[in-house]
Amino acid sequence: MSSETPSPFTNRKAGEAFLVDPVGGAGPGLLVLHSWWGLTPWTKELCRRLADLGYTALAPDLFDGVQPMTEAEGEAVLAAVDPDELSGLVMSSAQTLRAASADAAKPIGVIGFSMGASLALWLSARLTTEVGSVVAFYGAQSIDFEDATARYQGHFAEDDPFVSEEDRVVTESFLRLGGRHTQFHLYPATKHWFFEEGVNFDAEAAELAWERMEQFLGETVGSRR
Repeated sequence: MSSETPSPFTNRKAGEAFLVDPVGGAGPGLLVLHSWWGLTPWTKELCRRLADLGYTALAPDLFDGVQPMTEAEGEAVLAAVDPDELSGLVMSSAQTLRAASADAAKPIGVIGFSMGASLALWLSARLTTEVGSVVAFYGAQSIDFEDATARYQGHFAEDDPFVSEEDRVVTESFLRLGGRHTQFHLYPATKHWFFEEGVNFDAEAAELAWERMEQFLGETVGSRR
């Protein structure tokens, strides 16, 4: 069970978001960054599941209400978004979540999907003391993580036209350069978005990924459950 606030933030800086607290009050903070399908009912349900584990989950609407229906639409919407506004929204959402969590001085965890995973990885290299852990689903980054202090878990599809084996290896290599705690998982016979509701959903792989994520978050973020 959880208590939720569908749209707690309405100013232009923080944007719209979906916030869920666990029963009994705020818990450790988890920022959920959606894929190019937008802030869908599935993303909100994921936040509720995380709240049931004892976390305060916040999912900002990165597409201002737009929910693409096809890959072509998703690609077009993402291409039209101003990168500076998008990165600013992600950073301000992280700061807002910290203030809304049980301990505003404690680092938050970030869970990202596809483009959201790339943003989650990027955020950990920008807010180096504010982000304590990252769970990245089928997303990659080749930026400098030298100052990052987070721990990382990645979930990747075997058959993925958006994230190649080289992308995955390069991302893992950049993360491991400084000896950062990193665990990457590859799921055989799966495709991009295998964890999310839709045509590529794989129930068995999604259940295994959830179990791994739950354990990882418990070890790195903790919970109030």
